[in-house]
Amino acid sequence: MPQDSKDIDWREWMRAFGRQERRVREFLGMSQEQLARMAGVSQGAVSRLEAGRGLATPMLVVLKINLALRAALRDVDPALLSDDLRRVLEIEERISPRVGDLGIGAAPVTKDPALEGVVRLYRGVPERQRDTFLSVVRAAAEALSSQDGAPDERSSKHSG
Repeated sequence: MPQDSKDIDWREWMRAFGRQERRVREFLGMSQEQLARMAGVSQGAVSRLEAGRGLATPMLVVLKINLALRAALRDVDPALLSDDLRRVLEIEERISPRVGDLGIGAAPVTKDPALEGVVRLYRGVPERQRDTFLSVVRAAAEALSSQDGAPDERSSKHSG
């Protein structure tokens, strides 16, 4: 059963996240200052994040630190890493492009980019209007499919 975000103890989550970041940094043999330079953030930002005092840390800072750690982990022999960490790195590689690859051949979210566009349109419609939106899309889909020579259910009902 998924946990409701209102039930999450974000302070504890942030402390655990910071501890994990510190463990990875120490495993890599990096100082906070080295990680900060690699990530393009201050040493204080790394320290606050690792100490779990980062609830107000901008997402960009967290992302930069994670990208720097991930880049450093790619240089480690995968046999040294736990199965869980290797899987996480593989997943991250698929969903988050390497720095420098942003915007170039970004991985699509769906198999059909047009479907992505339809979902974005749907999400942009106020919730109370979504049924109307779906009715319009269904009507358009029916009209377009009957133009392609596909049998129209309505015309077959009327002809018999």
